[in-house]
Amino acid sequence: MSLLPKSTNGCPYLFLAPMEGVADACFRKAIGKVGGFDAAVRDFLRVPKNAHVKSLAVQYHSDELGSIPLFAQLMGADPDLVALMGIEMERRKAPRIDFNCGCPSNRVNGRQAGSSLLKDPEFLHTITKSLVSAVSIPVSVKIRSGYADTSLFKENLLAIEEAGAKYITLHPRTKIEGYSPPANWDLIKEAKTTVKIPIVGNGDILTVEDALRMLETTKCDALMIGRGSIINPFIFHQIRAHFSNKAFVPKWNDYLIFFEAYFQGLDPSLSNKSKVNKLKQLFGFAFKKTPSLLEKRMEMLRAKELDPKVFLDFSLSLLKQGF
Repeated sequence: MSLLPKSTNGCPYLFLAPMEGVADACFRKAIGKVGGFDAAVRDFLRVPKNAHVKSLAVQYHSDELGSIPLFAQLMGADPDLVALMGIEMERRKAPRIDFNCGCPSNRVNGRQAGSSLLKDPEFLHTITKSLVSAVSIPVSVKIRSGYADTSLFKENLLAIEEAGAKYITLHPRTKIEGYSPPANWDLIKEAKTTVKIPIVGNGDILTVEDALRMLETTKCDALMIGRGSIINPFIFHQIRAHFSNKAFVPKWNDYLIFFEAYFQGLDPSLSNKSKVNKLKQLFGFAFKKTPSLLEKRMEMLRAKELDPKVFLDFSLSLLKQGF
């Protein structure tokens, strides 16, 4: 049985991407109310070299999104500790584990984790195999196309496949490139011809048209969407609707449900200023959806309001003008 099954209408398996600092539990629960995606991957649990595994593991909750599967994601550079954390994730009923070899953060890479692992295919094989061998649930690996360049791209893909990972999610930019140049989808196409395991395409899927173009261009097996789902929380439904020869047009009330769910999910221990900043981060993406909203984006970001509820209502009123 495929781990990435298509729908009966041929829609590919759709993932909500992990995004550190953005797609936290608050966002995941809000977009979980919207739905449309098959599974979400939690933002990474970092496994430092002095990790107390059981204490860190309590941050993962397999039932966070109700009936929508939430896969665990781990990041670290110690094969034994990563394996132990994998065992703990399985004990906490994680359906699958994703291993992060793509985070571009300088802080993370300074500890030889994340994208740094792409410098050494042999060690990448070792640490991936350690995790795969420790658990009975499927393990996937999320990578970038390289660290400074793509010279080890094929070697890394083959190392992951040989280590026993069930599929690879590829964000086709290097660590050094960050998020600025367009994602090189040709590398996803190349990955498909390099390994036999499935490839999940990720990067620059902001619209339904982008999703269809990636599928056609790369022949990837599934899609993972990050920023596109923050700009448009209904993108998953719209992709599904395309494969059913229908249209999905969200109503204003659908937007209200999403933003209210996000607001209600904000950590109550946060200060009002921090809550407003979190709302600005979310609305900052939402106001990129259309040119007319983009014109109102700076008005929203410059607002001095410190009462989170008042700021929410103010931002929604601006958003509605461009609806």
